[in-house]
Amino acid sequence: MSRLGPPDLRLSGRHVTLVPLDPGHAAALSHASAEGGLHELWYTSVPSPQGMNAEIARRLKLRDLGSMIPFATCDAGGRPVGMTTFMHIDHATPRVEIGSTWIAPSAQRGPLNTEAKRLMLAHAFEVWGCLAVEFRTHRLNAQSRRAIERLGAQLDGILRAHMRLPNGTIRDTAVYSITASDWPSVRAHLDWQLARPR
Repeated sequence: MSRLGPPDLRLSGRHVTLVPLDPGHAAALSHASAEGGLHELWYTSVPSPQGMNAEIARRLKLRDLGSMIPFATCDAGGRPVGMTTFMHIDHATPRVEIGSTWIAPSAQRGPLNTEAKRLMLAHAFEVWGCLAVEFRTHRLNAQSRRAIERLGAQLDGILRAHMRLPNGTIRDTAVYSITASDWPSVRAHLDWQLARPR
């Protein structure tokens, strides 16, 4: 077990439960990926329904190597509607990235994603004692950037020509973070968001 662990971590709230990713989630996650053609978006990496088993295997391999803690994101009824991870785990600092996240359109624009991030951030800062939590996304992924900024994360900068995407284009990566000193205000902000009537 890594110091930032355990790898079978489970986080639960009112609107969402983050459960350890398992090959048994493949069918439900394939359905979630197909919803709205998420896997066809060129600027993000959502696994295709046909590639879901391979993506789950990839994430579980990284879990076994100690560099990722992958979750299936489940709605209040227990239905898997997406995936998220703690990744790029820096045990020494400590510091983590919350990333490789996607959610089916039917589960977006509600409390599910806000609460998922609230649970993950609380665990990173209050249990692991992280100095910072990082978020990364394509510079042109406006929806993702707005969601990250709504959490209270601050833009650290843009990594130009950071990586090559499967379609051959080059991604500029927007890097955001929330630091330990930011966390009390961010936590209050997220709690306020979750308490608002919808």
